[in-house]
Amino acid sequence: MSLLGPVEIRDLARRLDIRPTKKLGQNFVIDAGTVRRIVRTAELRPDDVVIEVGPGLGSLTLALLPEVRSVVAVEIDPVLAAQLPATVAEHAPGLADRLTVVLADAMRVLPEELPEERPTALVANLPYNVSVPVVLHLLEVLPSLRNVLIMVQSEVADRLAAAPGSKVYGIPSVKAAWYAAVRRAGPVGRTVFWPVPNVDSGLVAMTRRRPPATGASREEVFAVVDAAFAQRRKTLRAALASWAGTAAAAESALRAAGIDPSRRGEQLTVDDFARIAENRV
Repeated sequence: MSLLGPVEIRDLARRLDIRPTKKLGQNFVIDAGTVRRIVRTAELRPDDVVIEVGPGLGSLTLALLPEVRSVVAVEIDPVLAAQLPATVAEHAPGLADRLTVVLADAMRVLPEELPEERPTALVANLPYNVSVPVVLHLLEVLPSLRNVLIMVQSEVADRLAAAPGSKVYGIPSVKAAWYAAVRRAGPVGRTVFWPVPNVDSGLVAMTRRRPPATGASREEVFAVVDAAFAQRRKTLRAALASWAGTAAAAESALRAAGIDPSRRGEQLTVDDFARIAENRV
């Protein structure tokens, strides 16, 4: 099997008349060493079914196929989706039967649109502009996902993996923590992409865990999170006033949850937010 390098990527794009667009977040990986590193860091098992979002021209897809049972590639661009099986047949003919391509928007794709055998891992170079909603959506609709390894904009990687008290801790940090233990898994320089983006990237690893034990639903907890961070500089008593109905009701819910109303959202864990949601009157 041969992986794609800069020459092959540009040749494929030229043949397909592909001009990478910012709208679709298309920055193709042209460095074989980087895709090998992604696959290695993902710690995949031979029986894994991987869902790959935005496979593009197939750089990462080709590196994934020998390591797992199958790859489900979700691609929104019909030209790229149509080309991917041909690329795999050319560069890894013995592995072509392990690939399934789904033409769909990953932010809206549902389990019934995927093969019957559910994905156990998400490994992807996610488009910068939709990376957080994509990963949160897939974690929600695919409970079969055990592990995630995504490449995202460096600042987004920091936010996803941030701990309470960090300056970049916010909505993505808390919502990701609802589903998984999250950590930074290394930096990625901008020169491994074509076209070269104006920001660096980072790898984020997630390991599925049970959500907080709470009588509140995920939607109810996330509503508290959204309200708490909508006005970061305000105390929770003030920030949650509209969510609770009044500032006094917000204070009541906070005290019932064992949380000082003068604290701010960036100081709380996902378990704290769950207790607040549970104690709304």
